[in-house]
Amino acid sequence: MSKLVEMLRLHEGVRYKVYLCSEGYETIGVGRNISEGGLGLSKDEVDFLLVNDIERVQNELDRNYPWFARLDEVRRDAIIDIAFNLGLTRLRGFVNALAAMSRSQYEIAADEFMDSRWSQQVGNRAVEVTEMIRTGEYQ
Repeated sequence: MSKLVEMLRLHEGVRYKVYLCSEGYETIGVGRNISEGGLGLSKDEVDFLLVNDIERVQNELDRNYPWFARLDEVRRDAIIDIAFNLGLTRLRGFVNALAAMSRSQYEIAADEFMDSRWSQQVGNRAVEVTEMIRTGEYQ
């Protein structure tokens, strides 16, 4: 199998970001057509990517916010959800909410997250995760 893998990598090329193949299809990896009507991704592949992305976000939060590790599981998951959606750069813009989180002032943090353009954009998602911050309970 390793000879075949090497040959396909050589012939198809390896791309880590989406590109258009010679036929104009969105492609990634080693010739994987992910265009509408293409092969796309399997559930297992999507889940694999998701688990890796969750780990990446959690590690970013651990490195940047010392208080993150002290949160209970529900509030950690809520912050991961927000960071997953926004990215760390945009999350940093929530200075007051993050400061409140660091002081375990969850009511204030939830209110600060809700008082944002982000909460208007994501609607029920914001309501759910801010209630998780507020109460420490899954919604």
